[in-house]
Amino acid sequence: MYRLDPRYAPAPGAVLATGWQAVAAQLPPGPVTVAVDGPPTAAWDALAARLTEELTARGTAVRTLDLRAHHAPPAEVRRRTESAEDTEDPYYAKLAETPLRDLFDDLPRPTPPQGREVLLVHGPGASLLPHDLLWYADLPKRHAEAAITAGRGRNLGLPAEKGGLRRLFYIDWPVLDRHRDGLAPRLDAWLDVQDPERPTYIDGAGLRATLTDLTRGPVRTRPYFNSTPWGGHWAQRRLGFDPAARNTALGYELIAPESGVLIGPHPGQQAEIPFQLLCVLHPEAMLGPQVAARFGTSFPIRFDYLDTLDGGNLSVHCHPKAEYMKERFGWSYTQHETYYTALGGPGARVFLGLREDIDLELFRKEIEEAAHDGVPMDPEDHVLTFPAEQGRLFMIPAGTPHASGAGNVVLEISATPYLYSLRFYDWLRPDADGRPRQLPYEHGLANLETQRRGDAVARDLVQEPRTLRAGPGWCEELLGALDEMFYEVRRHTVDAGAAVDDDTAGRFHVLNVVEGEGVVLHTAAGERHMLFRSETLTVPAAVGPYRLTAVGECPVRVVKALVRT
Repeated sequence: MYRLDPRYAPAPGAVLATGWQAVAAQLPPGPVTVAVDGPPTAAWDALAARLTEELTARGTAVRTLDLRAHHAPPAEVRRRTESAEDTEDPYYAKLAETPLRDLFDDLPRPTPPQGREVLLVHGPGASLLPHDLLWYADLPKRHAEAAITAGRGRNLGLPAEKGGLRRLFYIDWPVLDRHRDGLAPRLDAWLDVQDPERPTYIDGAGLRATLTDLTRGPVRTRPYFNSTPWGGHWAQRRLGFDPAARNTALGYELIAPESGVLIGPHPGQQAEIPFQLLCVLHPEAMLGPQVAARFGTSFPIRFDYLDTLDGGNLSVHCHPKAEYMKERFGWSYTQHETYYTALGGPGARVFLGLREDIDLELFRKEIEEAAHDGVPMDPEDHVLTFPAEQGRLFMIPAGTPHASGAGNVVLEISATPYLYSLRFYDWLRPDADGRPRQLPYEHGLANLETQRRGDAVARDLVQEPRTLRAGPGWCEELLGALDEMFYEVRRHTVDAGAAVDDDTAGRFHVLNVVEGEGVVLHTAAGERHMLFRSETLTVPAAVGPYRLTAVGECPVRVVKALVRT
């Protein structure tokens, strides 16, 4: 029952059009300057050619201006977007704060269009030029990562050079996200160009009305899985994800900077809109006033899957502590995590925390020998392991060494920052190209939490569930909370045919069905949303009271995460 393409209807009156002919028909005959902005991954040459073809067939003259030809020299682009400290670090860079305008020197000044003429300005930054209409042509971020991995993608401001993932993650995306978010309130149209031959158009007013509607009820983002060297096959077998893929390792259920919401009646007519735009345009409705005051427009919790069923162990790694994350990497909050074991087999385990008797110098020595000389090490000489029993939550505050072992399906319920896995050891495993995987262990050692070890790990990080409230056929438990972590994880257990009432009470909830068939969520305003096993759902703060009713003949368990007050 797991849905690969959850979708929502556009708001009444929204214009949804598919295909270049229908898209071109949305433009007046001229004179008009249309700026089409968007990421470098979009097929800009094809976009300009197809729009020109369709407009010309209607008797409209077209002049095009490709803004990619007007960037500052490559050395200048790099200098303006990376510090000296960044260029010396082969793994990470501080999140770029450069405005997109700084990637250009002098912007071109084209002659305004005359008569039945359209001036089509296109490419990243097109909105910087004077225009009459502003469109945004978008590709979800997974397309950019895939294109660069395949060697055909380009980085922002460097259209003539082979692209790199490091620059994509830490420079391109932050610059593009800020730029896109600033345009959202005044866009005249959104173009989904995942299929360059069959784009989908939604008008700007209709887009904003649709996003407003979505903040009033539960919303599920489009899920997808990618492959890694440690990946397993649960999502292929159980959820129906790409059976031809090498594996299904990391499942993006809700990762706000990358997740999208599908708008449209069917796959042939749909636009995928960044989930982040809901938070940009409606931060208090989505997050809640107190949460928005703390996190701004950043949705602070993510849900994803780590699938190692018939796969391998994850790398032993940690995440940056708060000050290091802020000063070195530029995130205002850090990457605390939890692992909820959705599926664990006999002998499956989770690596978590330091042994009481750890020799830190020996730990460093063995890490360095593994990284530089290929000498294997046994992480259990230094790191504790725990049985990966189904339904157990493991708390992983920043700086704690950890890894999911082989044979697990972990629901990772974490803070949103997700690009800083500081690996100590990766089992001497090559990447997809046969090269040794990168090990940024110096960053890891600089963030290693050495005070919590031994018995304190089991006491603080492997907590026993505690009942918060209960009623006929249901109970709500607290699975894990720590003073140093800004969110907590709870669990509803609802018997067959029973229901439990809940309330966002001014702060969003994120839900996932971890056992049983599913639930029906009813809001006080009359919204109804089905949530099946393994699916994740965001309940915006504006929803307020809601009810979960169990579906099927067995009890249902629903994990819930929320920001702590």
